[in-house]
Amino acid sequence: MEIGITTFAETTRDPRTGVTVSSAQRLHDLIEEVELADQAGLDVYGVGEHHRPDFAASAPAVVLAAAAERTRNIRLTSAVSVLSSDDPVRVFQDFATLDLLSGGRAEIMAGRGSFIESYPLFGQSLDDYDDLFREKLDLLLRVRESERVTWSGNHRPAIDDRGVYPRPLQQPLPVWLAVGGTPSSVVRAARLGLPLAVAIIGGAPERFAPLVDLYRERARQAAVPGADVRVGIHMHGYIADTLEQAKDEFYPPYEVVMTQLGRERGWPPMIRDHFEALCSPPGALLVGNVEQVAEKMLFVHDLFKAERFLLHISVGTMPHAQVMRAIELLGTRVAPLVRAELSRRTTVAV
Repeated sequence: MEIGITTFAETTRDPRTGVTVSSAQRLHDLIEEVELADQAGLDVYGVGEHHRPDFAASAPAVVLAAAAERTRNIRLTSAVSVLSSDDPVRVFQDFATLDLLSGGRAEIMAGRGSFIESYPLFGQSLDDYDDLFREKLDLLLRVRESERVTWSGNHRPAIDDRGVYPRPLQQPLPVWLAVGGTPSSVVRAARLGLPLAVAIIGGAPERFAPLVDLYRERARQAAVPGADVRVGIHMHGYIADTLEQAKDEFYPPYEVVMTQLGRERGWPPMIRDHFEALCSPPGALLVGNVEQVAEKMLFVHDLFKAERFLLHISVGTMPHAQVMRAIELLGTRVAPLVRAELSRRTTVAV
């Protein structure tokens, strides 16, 4: 199982100091975090696209291109690219360029996004929410498949036998479909033969297991030639030397962000009791010491038999040194424990 990290390059207020980190500082810190993740032996680093004042990464490919020059092995992906409000040709060109710069380590994680700011920003209507994504995903895959493209749709000017350059090193350039729990999205990924990334940000992870089962069953039925039927699980989490340290460091920024989102979306404010429940063994947060996070990661693997696990560090603004320590622990201690146990199970099964 590949193990990695995602971030949105948060620029929220630090609840301990009251200071809001600048976008420039956060992006410089992010590049150091990717570099450390690579050195620590992690497999994947993902940067999400957002168009809000509380996140600095509106252009993931640019950020990842900077990281490509400071890393050697780690795969570099969007998490996600908001394809519905973007131009699929440009998205492909950006990530093909990243692929060339990184020596074949780029990936696209395509989704509709968890926020809606990009739609009016780029002149798209939310009334076309599903149709935009369907059509633009079709164009992205068409461009990925062929150097010269002829295509027409309802939400973008037609293309008449035009070449799209540059072409990436990887053939094909990996495209994952990111979903938040909608069965129709899962079926779409299966029908297209695309790997599936499932975001679990609340509730019990077990409730997502039927979706993964549905994906694998529909992928088997579709039998798409060359299908990439992999599953990635994305969850929030944090690692420190002790459980109490992890909770005490992670909760304040997590509470700020989740309470703000609650005000926007009608959720109740985050309280400590709810947070503690999310940190419990069946909860949606991986927060604890090395052994506890490794154990929960194995629990999640048992639920989904996923080929990839992405831990989102951090949800709100945390001191850079704390984030770096969590990445170090994930790469040098948690990941080896998880890999060793999965290897042991494979050996026993054989």
